[in-house]
Amino acid sequence: MLERKSLDNILTKAKFHTKNGEITEAIELYQKVLQNFSKSESFQENISDLDLLKQNKTPQHLLEEIINKLTNLYNQRHFSEVVQEAENFLKKYPNEFIVWNIMGAANIGLGQYEKASEVLKKVIRLNPNYLNGLNNLGVVLKEQGKLKEAIEIFDKVISLEPNCAATYNNMGNIFHDLGQFSESLHAYKKAISLNPKYADAYYNMGVVFKDKGEYEQAVVSYNKSLLLRPNHANTYYNLGNALQDQGKLEEAINAFKKSISLKPDNAEAHQNLGFAFLNSGRLKEGLNEHEWRWKTKKLSLRKRNFLQPCWDGKKRLNGKKILIWCEQGIGDTINWSSCLPYISSKVEHCIFECQDKLVPLMKRSFQNIEVKSQDRSQDLERKDFDFHLPMGSLYKYFIKDILSNKKLSSFLIPDPMRVNFWKKRLNSLGNGYYVGISWKSSDMSSKRLQNYAKLSEFYPLFKIPNVIFINLQNKDFSEDLSKIENEFGILVHNFDDLDHFDNIDDVAALCGALDVVVSTKTTVPLISSSVGTLTKLANWRQSPWSNILYNPVTSSADIFERDFYESWENIFCNIAEDVSELAKNWSFR
Repeated sequence: MLERKSLDNILTKAKFHTKNGEITEAIELYQKVLQNFSKSESFQENISDLDLLKQNKTPQHLLEEIINKLTNLYNQRHFSEVVQEAENFLKKYPNEFIVWNIMGAANIGLGQYEKASEVLKKVIRLNPNYLNGLNNLGVVLKEQGKLKEAIEIFDKVISLEPNCAATYNNMGNIFHDLGQFSESLHAYKKAISLNPKYADAYYNMGVVFKDKGEYEQAVVSYNKSLLLRPNHANTYYNLGNALQDQGKLEEAINAFKKSISLKPDNAEAHQNLGFAFLNSGRLKEGLNEHEWRWKTKKLSLRKRNFLQPCWDGKKRLNGKKILIWCEQGIGDTINWSSCLPYISSKVEHCIFECQDKLVPLMKRSFQNIEVKSQDRSQDLERKDFDFHLPMGSLYKYFIKDILSNKKLSSFLIPDPMRVNFWKKRLNSLGNGYYVGISWKSSDMSSKRLQNYAKLSEFYPLFKIPNVIFINLQNKDFSEDLSKIENEFGILVHNFDDLDHFDNIDDVAALCGALDVVVSTKTTVPLISSSVGTLTKLANWRQSPWSNILYNPVTSSADIFERDFYESWENIFCNIAEDVSELAKNWSFR
């Protein structure tokens, strides 16, 4: 028999374990007391605690309080606080699936999908038919790329609740990710039929229509969403994109401005506003907005940090040393290197850091500039310059020089020995007019597709007599070359010993040996035009990249522009007509 004086100590320990979520330990202590002090007044006061622990049941008023608290925090987007509060509560009451679900949703908000998945699976174990939990788990699985598992979850939700609009909306998102646009639109329309005021579903339909290139339909969907949710910044942002893709630049500018007024720190909206300004010829405004690129998700991690200041375009550079550093892809580095002489002429010494594969070509082309391979490892310790500047900002500070100077036919110098090598190599293929071709990017995501023609649309080019075609694609071209040969009877020669992706110096030399290059908006026309080879660029006029920053800068580039509502057929017919005329004037070598 336990001593009566120990009762209070045992009850205190039991309460301590309960508070810390140590349910098993607390129950063991209460049961021990029950065996020895069942008639004690002190124990009778606490016996309800034992019942609750045995049932793992939370007092209703506490459950309501925590749910209200967590919901308010969640609606204010205080996701970290939601997780902390929920974790503390669940230590004591671990079987409250609604609390687990709110915590899972908060983890989604934090982008912690692995943790969210663990939490939401706990919800489903506690209540296998809880619709909110199932929906949230489906969303997490989608974000993790487990689209098959996500579909299975949403199918279960639909079987439990056939009229749940949110589930159809989530299904639509999955089909969109899979590129199954018809199925996606069908799911969104079903969601809207169940809930005609479903702003999210209209918004998501707009995204699909834009990805399909159906911009007018996208605008209609976004506007319907805005009628239901008039202050949604992202809808105005996407509306601006759809308007810009139609060339309705002033309307796009207004939409981007509205998005920014609702969400001033939306860097993507600022950047796309910049593109709209640039495409409409408002260069100063466009280049100023372009500086927001460093706060976008894509570029924020690429920004370099030095102890030395970034040049602001105002401070005197006489007797100073400046570092110019590449910031984006190979094509942009090549194109923007045309501006290097503007800055190098103003300083005592100019250092240019670029991608390793560009160093040989850049060293040969800019002999009064110290060209180096980019190295970020010592950025905070460097003392070899006074100012630095990312390449994309050269246009901002030298736009007057760029516009006032006559376009050069070339600004990069390929290796002359390799050019001669490639000329001999080309001659070994037979007598003909040598035409290099490129047709797709390494990134063929839905938002980029409008920039690229299908191989079948190159057909007018393939009909030109006395032409020898040379492959300039840098990867994933074998199947396409076979398709061209099988469908059009045209052999596109590929030099297997040339590394098109990494040996840029030799690619530039090959381009220098060709008679003409025909390409869509890839890195290739930026290389070929920069070395002075006549380049025919098939370009989408409404592309956000169809402006002074991203179009080739030399006089050797001839740009043929397609409007969004046109096919590529007329463009390639016009290019083929030009190339055909050039080939006629070709003489045997």
